[in-house]
Amino acid sequence: MPKKNIRQIKKIFPVLEMSCAACAVSVESMVGGLPGVQHASVNYADQTLQVVFEDGKTDPQTIRQAVQAIGYDLIIAEGNAARKYEQHQQRHYRQIRLDTIGAGVLAFPVFLLGMFFHHLPVARWIMMALTTPAVFWFGRRFFVHAWRQAQHRKANMDTLVAISTGIAFVFSVFNTVLPEFWQRRGLEAHVYFEAAAVVIFFILLGKLLEERAKANTSSAIKKLMGLQPNTVVLLHADGTLEDLPVAQVKPGDRLLVRPGAKIPVDGVVSGGASYADESMLTGEPIAVHKTTGDRVFAGTINQKGSFEFVAETVGAGTLLAQIIRAVQQAQGSKAPVQKMVDRIAGIFVPVVLGIAAFTVLSWLVFGGANALTHGLLAGVTVLVIACPCALGLATPTAIIAGVGRGAEHGILVKDAQSLEAAHQITAVVLDKTGTLTEGAPMLTGQHWLAENRSELEAILYALESRSEHPLAAAIAGALGFGVKDRINLEDYQSITGAGVQARLSGRQYIVGNRLLMQQHEVALPKAALDLADTWHAAARTVIYFAEDQQLAAIFSVDDPLKTSSKAAVATLKKMGKTVYLLSGDDAHTTASIGRQTGIEIALGSMLPAGKADFIRQLQQAGERVAMVGDGINDAEAMAQADISVAMGRGSDIALETAGMALLSSDLMQLPKAFRLSEKTVSTIRQNLFWAFIYNVIGIPLAAGIMYPVNGFLLNPMIAGAAMALSSVSVVSNSLRLRNARL
Repeated sequence: MPKKNIRQIKKIFPVLEMSCAACAVSVESMVGGLPGVQHASVNYADQTLQVVFEDGKTDPQTIRQAVQAIGYDLIIAEGNAARKYEQHQQRHYRQIRLDTIGAGVLAFPVFLLGMFFHHLPVARWIMMALTTPAVFWFGRRFFVHAWRQAQHRKANMDTLVAISTGIAFVFSVFNTVLPEFWQRRGLEAHVYFEAAAVVIFFILLGKLLEERAKANTSSAIKKLMGLQPNTVVLLHADGTLEDLPVAQVKPGDRLLVRPGAKIPVDGVVSGGASYADESMLTGEPIAVHKTTGDRVFAGTINQKGSFEFVAETVGAGTLLAQIIRAVQQAQGSKAPVQKMVDRIAGIFVPVVLGIAAFTVLSWLVFGGANALTHGLLAGVTVLVIACPCALGLATPTAIIAGVGRGAEHGILVKDAQSLEAAHQITAVVLDKTGTLTEGAPMLTGQHWLAENRSELEAILYALESRSEHPLAAAIAGALGFGVKDRINLEDYQSITGAGVQARLSGRQYIVGNRLLMQQHEVALPKAALDLADTWHAAARTVIYFAEDQQLAAIFSVDDPLKTSSKAAVATLKKMGKTVYLLSGDDAHTTASIGRQTGIEIALGSMLPAGKADFIRQLQQAGERVAMVGDGINDAEAMAQADISVAMGRGSDIALETAGMALLSSDLMQLPKAFRLSEKTVSTIRQNLFWAFIYNVIGIPLAAGIMYPVNGFLLNPMIAGAAMALSSVSVVSNSLRLRNARL
């Protein structure tokens, strides 16, 4: 029996109850080991699981049960998962805020008593009474989560907090109830209630600030989600209007858009005229004039006029929905450097527990008179100050902020790997049509050699109207025929990068470039070649049309340069990148475009395989190459390049083939994309540096490495504040990307 095709499903699920990077590693490894799961990636910063699984081998409910088995949970509800997760996050944030306030109210008097009034006989009893609810009620989340982890033989940040504050509390209670145990041995019975209470308060405060900051890093996606209106105005055939939920709109519905209203779905204007603000999608601030026949997109804003349009794409198919999905997937993806961080986070907590135990033993062996007290204090401080959260947040928060900032500028990043790799690009290969030029060519000249022109025009229209190439569309549009006039050709064949050919009544008809004519041994008269050279000199593209092996006509097509092309090339050069132009157009036209834009190496008559070979040669010479094109015709070259960038206009964006897409037609967005990558990678490096340095310096200090030198022992309260500050500082540094100038 033939092998049945297995459908792969890609889903993004919100994850609940994660408290640190080690949690993300646990969830990821558990889901990744399930039968049928091809890929699993957990992003701690935005609390999401991206999973690719085989249909029939597993399902969302099975994945959820596996996650629940290790103490976490998933939201798998279709359609309203985002709303449910937002509601959960709001409840979670309110609870953390209440717990932080409660812990702070109790910790403050405990701190005052412990620091300034500890000699009072009743002080330690009052501290014990206040610390108990501070630790075990307002800080209960740490103990509950630590117990869940212990049940599955795992450990995370909650384990560190629970053990450290629990030891400090139990030790202090023992010294409060039985102080004579130490006094008989000539030692003072110290209590550390203030350390336990203040540590809980500082860690809760850090979590509160961290949650608020993480919410800000994903503000771009929230803005995008808020662009689509909830209702639309449906225009019935009898002229009556009806307010309708946007979810009920169907393709073919006629909708009315009033001044100032958001356009609800993608469609084509059928009446009226206005200007649409598309800056939230493309990054271009200038409003675009819309009249009958023009496309409009969901989420853009109508300005002064009103118009009617026919809905074409609704729901998940709209450009806005595609952008939201792409941004969500990119923000949830992992940069290559994150793999190393995940490995560290996976062993971080067990290593810290080992260091704490070693610290206590070292103090007991070498600590002298107060060895046990100092050892327990140092062990507690090690557990408090060590935090995998800063490491876990360093990369994903920068990626989330960077991808969001790009989306605000019309730069759509498909995955974190592309964002991280773009700053390493040394060579940029540009396509011509639609990249350097407007991509809307017009027929500017024609010269017929054949006598039966009217008959051949109909055949030429039949050839060109079936092609999707912009040059073919320019010729077909100028001929003035309609679909009903199209001739049924035989053996129609599209020759990528060259032209098309077909047969009719035993004759062969070819339309394309000069190379295609030469391959079919078409005779090219000198007069025709001279005219072609004249057109080439004016940077026009020349198209040849032949019947059998006789040239029937030649055409010139002009695709004007974008106003930004020359400036964009100059900017790329200033950034130290070598720019190449590769085009399927003839060498003369390509060279002329190269001269106009300042590109020294401009190669024409390039087939798709030739472009890919050229990029391969650059890579073999040590270059890191970005290929910029339409994402479809240049698919082979884009697949070969280190980074592929699709120039997009509207729904033609090739999101599936490119690592990045520029939503506007402005090539100046390309240097912005490279600067975005540089700033994002720089932020990741800063975050990782401070996260590593914090732990490398903080843990030895907490263990008491300076005590033999100057008698310094780090107070657990200071360690708790430092630990909270480390995560907040990393997220705050990433937030700077939200306002980065590109």
